[in-house]
Amino acid sequence: MTKEIYSSGTPWEEMAGYSRALRIGDRILVAGTTASGPDGQVVGPGDPAAQARFIIDKIQAAIQALGGRLEDVVRVRIFVSDIRHWEQVARVHGERFGHIRPVNTLVEARLVSPDHLVEMEAEAVVGAGGP
Repeated sequence: MTKEIYSSGTPWEEMAGYSRALRIGDRILVAGTTASGPDGQVVGPGDPAAQARFIIDKIQAAIQALGGRLEDVVRVRIFVSDIRHWEQVARVHGERFGHIRPVNTLVEARLVSPDHLVEMEAEAVVGAGGP
């Protein structure tokens, strides 16, 4: 079984020794993803919904680069820095995943910086979303 890796180009992937995503067989695993752009700057500072949208787009790009589709996502884990943001983030998740209905966990956690309000990771199984 071969392993394919995907990098989104953020500086931390090389520094910390991890891949944004990897594919093994029909599984695609996407690492904890924040709203950091390629320049390292936070997208949507102070706006958890904007950060969630950016993160899901970033996750989708990683999955597509490895041959999957957003519809193949079977699990999402969401971390918010302040539990009061849960509903804004959940609504964005519903906009993008409402028709897919992956299993989902949302918890409050201390994130990498005060500007990062949301972090998500995802797992996909290629083909799980149908043809």
